[in-house]
Formats: sequence, C-alpha cells, structure tokens
Amino acid sequence: MFGKKKAVPQIDKEQLELIKTAQARVKQKKRLYIHFVVFLIGAVFLIILNTVIGVGEDVTLFGKNWFVFAILAWLFLFVYHLFNVFITHKFMGKDWEKQQLDKLVAKQKERIAQLEKTITKQDTTTSKLESEEEKKTKISNGLTIIVAAGENDAIGKDNKLIWHLSDDLKRFKALTSGHNIIMGRKTFESFPKPLPNRTHVVISRQKDYQAPEGVIIVNSLENAINATRQDNQSFVIGGGEIYKQAILLADKIEMTRVHESFDADTFFPKIDPTIWKEVSNTFHNKDENHEHSFSFITYERR
Repeated sequence: MFGKKKAVPQIDKEQLELIKTAQARVKQKKRLYIHFVVFLIGAVFLIILNTVIGVGEDVTLFGKNWFVFAILAWLFLFVYHLFNVFITHKFMGKDWEKQQLDKLVAKQKERIAQLEKTITKQDTTTSKLESEEEKKTKISNGLTIIVAAGENDAIGKDNKLIWHLSDDLKRFKALTSGHNIIMGRKTFESFPKPLPNRTHVVISRQKDYQAPEGVIIVNSLENAINATRQDNQSFVIGGGEIYKQAILLADKIEMTRVHESFDADTFFPKIDPTIWKEVSNTFHNKDENHEHSFSFITYERR
C-alpha cells in the first residue's frame, strides 16, 4: 500500500517577500563583517609595513605619513557600510517606507472624506435651493396680482369698489382678457354676471357652492393655480384675504395706485420694497372722467 502524501506547505506572496528581505539582510551583514575583518587586517598590515619594515617613510601627505590617510579612507568606507546596513535600514528601510506610505494614504483618505463632505453639503444646499425654486415655479406659474388701491392701501368697502376710474377699468380688461382670473367667492358675487372672455376660478370653502356654468370652483389658492396651469399668466383679482395669500406666491403686481386715502374695510397688503421692484410707473392726473389722480405701477419680484 502506498503511504499518504505529505501536504506541501504553501508560501504566500507576503511570506515570500519577508523571506527575500531576510536573505538580503543576512547578505548585507555578512558583507559588513567581512569588511570589518578585512579593515582590521589591512590596517594592521599597513602599520607593520610602515613602522617595522619602513615602507613609505619618505612619503608624506600634508605633513603626515601616507598610511594614516589610507587607514582613514578605509575607516570611512567601513563607517559608511555600517551606516547603510544598520542606520539606513532601520530608519529608511521597508518598514519605514510602509509607515510613510500608510501616513500618506491616511492623509489622502482624510482629504477625500472632507471633499466628499463638502460636495455632499454643497449638493444638499443646491438641492434645497432647486427644490424651493421648483416649488415656487410650480405654485406661481407666472401668477400676477391685479389691484387698485388707495394711498392707505384701501381696496373696497361693503364688498364694493370705492371709486370709478374709466381708464383703470379699461386697463383691467386689456390685461385680463383671454386669461384666467382667480378670486374669492365674495369678489365673484360682487359682479352682476361673469366677465366676458375670461375663465373664472372661484375660491370658496362652501362645499355645496353653486356657480354658473363654466365657472371653476376650488377650495384653496393652490388648487386654483393648479387648475389654471395651462395659462402662462393667470390673474388674482381679489379680495383682501386672497391677496394676502397670493402676494407670497405671485411673480408680478399690476397696481393702480389711487392718490388719496379712503375709508374702507378691505385693504391690500403692504408692498415690501426689499421683495418687490418697481419696473414701471405711469401717472394720470384727475380730469372730467376721473375723480382722483392715479398711477399705473408694475412691480416684479426681486
């Protein structure tokens, strides 16, 4: 019967490198010891030649016998060899190289982590800004407020207009014709009938509110905007509560500023100049058709 074969031990790559390194170190040390022995024998031989036999007594260098410099040169080579085998290997050998490499890798990893953190933070900030911008675009969709207000921001009393300005009504018609007009229920009920050539979107909390055919009924401003998304410029025309909500979302305000203060129960929100920029202003003096002077002013969101 054949006996079982003995398993041959396997040497991995790392072990092989260690063996090669160890062998190289052994050779270095052997060469150093040989160098030391040769140095001692050579130094003794030179001294004997010079002092006993008298070789080179007449040969001097810088006032010294030549063998002194020969021994010093040999000693320098020995010290260099000694330094190379022990000092250099210890401080700048493979272990030292590995330590330096590990330090560089660690620093690089730390730098990459910081960069990833910065990029993630920037991406998060950018995403938030983009989300806010997308949200604003989604909600506003070119939303424009159109309003006539006195110097004290009065816009109405008892659900009625306080003034009658012919040019203001003409401007209102010219701007809103062919577009959607968004309003509260009370504003809609102040009309004798729906305005021609405009789609009426009425906001009402009354679930069973009835309106003429063609009038869209919704329960919030956001739903009103969603319902008019196909229009690139929908107009909010009142009343006071709807204006308060719309001014946070609108891109533009078309205002008729009536240059007088009025007794009223409904007011337009204050226009913040840090948010709204005036882009046009046309003044009209009062005349036989206009009891009050007024200005057509356009604001755009900054």
